[in-house]
Amino acid sequence: MKLLLTGHHGYIGSVMSDVLVQAGHDVTGLDTYLYEGCNFGNEPLPIAAIRKDIRDVEPSDLRGFDAVIHLAALSNDPLGCLDESCTYDINHLGSVSLARAAKMAGVPRFLFASSCSLYGAAGDAMLDETAAFNPITAYGRSKVLVEQDVARLADDSFSPIFLRNATAYGASPRLRADIVVNNFVGVAYTTGKVVIQSDGTPWRPLVHIRDISRAFLAVLEAPREAIHNQAFNVGSSDENYQIRDVAAIVQEVVPGCTVTYLDGGGPDPRCYKVSCDKLHARIPGFRTEWNVRRGAQEMYDGFVRHGLTREAFDGFVRLKRIQELMAGSRIDEALRWRTSPVAV
Repeated sequence: MKLLLTGHHGYIGSVMSDVLVQAGHDVTGLDTYLYEGCNFGNEPLPIAAIRKDIRDVEPSDLRGFDAVIHLAALSNDPLGCLDESCTYDINHLGSVSLARAAKMAGVPRFLFASSCSLYGAAGDAMLDETAAFNPITAYGRSKVLVEQDVARLADDSFSPIFLRNATAYGASPRLRADIVVNNFVGVAYTTGKVVIQSDGTPWRPLVHIRDISRAFLAVLEAPREAIHNQAFNVGSSDENYQIRDVAAIVQEVVPGCTVTYLDGGGPDPRCYKVSCDKLHARIPGFRTEWNVRRGAQEMYDGFVRHGLTREAFDGFVRLKRIQELMAGSRIDEALRWRTSPVAV
């Protein structure tokens, strides 16, 4: 297939692009390159790419593609809280505009990277795709709004699919330090401590970025009737963890590290467990391959191999990068470039 992958230069995208290319697809990326220069390890295979903000995409950019895979977004809760209106402008309105442009351009399939964070404060119950939404952040709310608005565009010629990713982890050429497994391993390796900011009890579903990439590939290649206008939790039903259990795994992986709790850390209201059985039922050949222990070991081995320092690790925090670009007047308050987006 001829594919357009938005956010191809990001944390998940720089891994997914390789997975798609290695599966034989013709991939073009589209990215605004906010994280250019935030590199870790080997670069992905080169692909054709368009430097463009998703808010500016027009139907003419999308003609001739067999599918759009839409990853690009402001990627987490702290970044979303920097300016909630900007989060909605990019994550919600930008995504819906992209979907409309894809439909107008005659693109038959649109895969949207949603998130299990739209379940929000859900407690200990196991949630499937019929569960109520209860997002507590701008990021989570933006995902709900996109699903609702893009679902209305579905018809006989336009097939949207919503992949609700569990919390990602794993090594990437565009590493992120602000997601739980990566953060625990990176801080443990560079300081000797795993630092838990809550009381350790909240539940999180966790999934490796290679399994996310493989899930998107499976949906991309699935029969239309199996996935049309459907939502899927992406991960494994067996990979729901309490935060303290993740810390214990990291303590076993990183030699000599200890676990500490931040003073005053209480229960995090973001607490949810998800069932991923629907994806496995609709696409019987798909199964995840990673678990948190294996992923933590991958991260640790990579940090050792590259001699990661605490300063370098902190540079992979998305919010910090955006604040640096703003402070240098390289991007404006709407996160649009004032200067040419080149490596710094």
